[in-house]
Amino acid sequence: MSDELVDERTLGCVEALLLAADGPLTLDRMQSLLSGAGEPDRKTVRTAVQALQSHYEGRAAALVEVGSGWRLQVREDYAELVGKLWEERPPRLSRALMETLALICYRQPISRGEIEEVRGVSVSSSIIKTLIEREWVHIVGYREVPGRPALFGTTKHFLDDFNLKRLQDLPSLPEMRDLDSLDEAVQRLTGEAGANDAVAGPDAEAKSESDPESAKAKSESDPESDPESAGESAGEESSRDDGAAAGPDERPDAQPPTDEPLH
Repeated sequence: MSDELVDERTLGCVEALLLAADGPLTLDRMQSLLSGAGEPDRKTVRTAVQALQSHYEGRAAALVEVGSGWRLQVREDYAELVGKLWEERPPRLSRALMETLALICYRQPISRGEIEEVRGVSVSSSIIKTLIEREWVHIVGYREVPGRPALFGTTKHFLDDFNLKRLQDLPSLPEMRDLDSLDEAVQRLTGEAGANDAVAGPDAEAKSESDPESAKAKSESDPESDPESAGESAGEESSRDDGAAAGPDERPDAQPPTDEPLH
């Protein structure tokens, strides 16, 4: 949409808000912040956003809509260059953590027992804790069976960090019942995370969790690795070898929750 369709003052104010914001902004939030700048209506704010989208086409930055609203961000093509601004590279997310996150993404709401059923190993408490602390996952309810296990789902913060507007933007997958389909889901999520972490800077640093296959070696060679996490990961490997897995909970025929786009 052309810049002539919106007042230059309003256009500049919207751009300034997006440049200065420390997170995504919804149209309603921008409208309320512009109350002292001519009080544009919601339609005018949307027009300004669309004009800015056109303005940034072909540039190093892009104006995109994610789960929590609109934000200006560096394009993926410049991720490696921008990453040099920070001295320490964020630790890589462990294989175990990404497998757990992928299962929650594609089969939510899902219980810990169901995650263990597919992965074939017990889920480390530190993995669930890390996902919750990073605000990628939260408890969406409890299954009405003995023990009332917690059911996990993703958050809007997850959508923001993985550069998604809604869950439907995730590449479709058949329902995951085995490790092969889980591997495919992990590869797709890893691709999304790799691009975003490079752009997001220090806030994108992940808590380092050891990969089950190299937990012991990593804890011995890396003094900053978490020995407790490494021990739990080594325990998971033992469980995989022994064929031990927690029994599945009875899962209701519920559709995954959808995240409606914010306007």
